Amino acid sequence: MDGVTDSERPLPPGPRTWAWSTTDSPVGPLGLAATLDGLLTVVFHADAGRTERTLSELERHLGAAPATAPSACHDVLAEAADQLRDYFAGRLRAFSVPLDWSLTSGFNRRTLRELLAHVPYGTVVAYQDLATRLGDPGAARAVGTAMGSNPLPIVVPCHRVIGSDGGLGGFGPGLEAKRALLSLEGVLPEPLF
Repeated sequence: MDGVTDSERPLPPGPRTWAWSTTDSPVGPLGLAATLDGLLTVVFHADAGRTERTLSELERHLGAAPATAPSACHDVLAEAADQLRDYFAGRLRAFSVPLDWSLTSGFNRRTLRELLAHVPYGTVVAYQDLATRLGDPGAARAVGTAMGSNPLPIVVPCHRVIGSDGGLGGFGPGLEAKRALLSLEGVLPEPLF
């Protein structure tokens, strides 16, 4: 399963039910938010300050405070946390948790879906090559923007997008995290320290 759901439909008006949790990982604490439609976002560096800011932004976007457990949203969070643990342990190569794509749209969403569907674990693609795959070879910078605004990093693997020269390119959570993820997938050698 590539995690693509029927999220092209318009969102219903009014508040949406959602939940939040954090999980530890080798790249630091990750914040996870989910709606009834699926995993909504993965947030790197989910310390107290980042969590507070993210919760405030999500409350404004979704029109409601996070739901208390238990809820179907918490089931999605538990599934996502389990899959992330398996990924970091080297036991999972493709995520199957359902995804809520509502934090992205247009070219960015199309780019992220192309990435998810066609750049598997242990491979990389250049920004330019991804633009060409999308039928817009002049859009390499726009692909970079889409990667930078990815609400679902790791699960939608923007860390697998590199420069045409083989350089790492950028990564919002930091190049150390990108190196660690690519090393985990066998694309880069393990860092020496």
